[in-house]
Amino acid sequence: MSDLLYHPTWSAARERLTTWWQGGDLGRPAMQITVPRAEPWEDIEVLPEPEGWVTHYSTRSLEYRVNLARRNCLYTTYLAEAVPYAAPGDLGPGCVSLYLGCQGHEMPGTTWFEPCIETPETARFDLDRDNFYWQFTLRAHRATLPYSQGRFLQQFPDLIEGLDVLSAMRGNQALLVDLLERPEWVHKSLRQITDRYFYYYDVLYEIIRDEVGGSVFWAWAPGRMVKLQCDFSAMISVSMFDEFMRDILTEMTERTAHNMYHLDGPDAIRHLDVLLEVPRLNMIQWTPGAGQPHTDDPVWFPMYHRIIEAGKTIFLWVTDRERLELLKREFGADMKRMMVNMSAPTLDEAEALMHTAEC
Repeated sequence: MSDLLYHPTWSAARERLTTWWQGGDLGRPAMQITVPRAEPWEDIEVLPEPEGWVTHYSTRSLEYRVNLARRNCLYTTYLAEAVPYAAPGDLGPGCVSLYLGCQGHEMPGTTWFEPCIETPETARFDLDRDNFYWQFTLRAHRATLPYSQGRFLQQFPDLIEGLDVLSAMRGNQALLVDLLERPEWVHKSLRQITDRYFYYYDVLYEIIRDEVGGSVFWAWAPGRMVKLQCDFSAMISVSMFDEFMRDILTEMTERTAHNMYHLDGPDAIRHLDVLLEVPRLNMIQWTPGAGQPHTDDPVWFPMYHRIIEAGKTIFLWVTDRERLELLKREFGADMKRMMVNMSAPTLDEAEALMHTAEC
């Protein structure tokens, strides 16, 4: 197995991650530690940013996306199990909805997708291999390959699945009504979205996987990696989440080797029991949301204990060594079932973090 220019000990890190995903003991949590660099790994020309490049998918925009991907990791040192990656074909959260008919729009600091299903009777989920957005995604990833190979990995676009895609296509309010008035239509629509999802996923996996078949979304895993979510769940009951999302999540975890679920915001916590009952769901990644305590705050520790006791792992962003020590005192050896993302100002401090995390 080969190393990467931007992570010179990547082969060893990949072996450790393989051990960790298989339930092995690293003597510490898996750790994604980054340190800023004063000098870049290599010199790469900076192209000027095209106006409206986020949703104006021109040749110039494509060239800029590739250039941006090439420069994404230049000023970062990657240590422990941190993986250098870029996502040149990511067109925004929920790319699948673009591939199925939505239109992307740009706003200051964000993007949004215009719903494309006016009525259930006019809904279409056809697989259009010539869809403009899908072709742009493929072009971006393929154009980046000559530059990423041996340097960094390419991450999956934020495809997203299930109710989040259907809400992007239908609109939140309309979909809430559909759940009550036409649940069978919702189930049929979700079935088609899942089928389409795996077409896009499988094609992309063959482009971006590394030589051992590993892939990355926030974390590298030794096989088909997927990030799952349902932010729409904040607007529905536990029984509705169970009815409309449990089978989808079960299928998606069975059709991929490794996964994490992006649990977003306090209103999504009520669905945790359903998630913990999905047999092959590997990891929970908790995002508290605006105005809430950080992920390493003790207020969330009871939830983390529930996740670990259910046999799942946890992905956490941790602020500093003091909070890392706090986690160690609370969880002890159970920290080995966590993946911790941290930054350090110096290499010496990074080494100290790894030493502190030993358990």
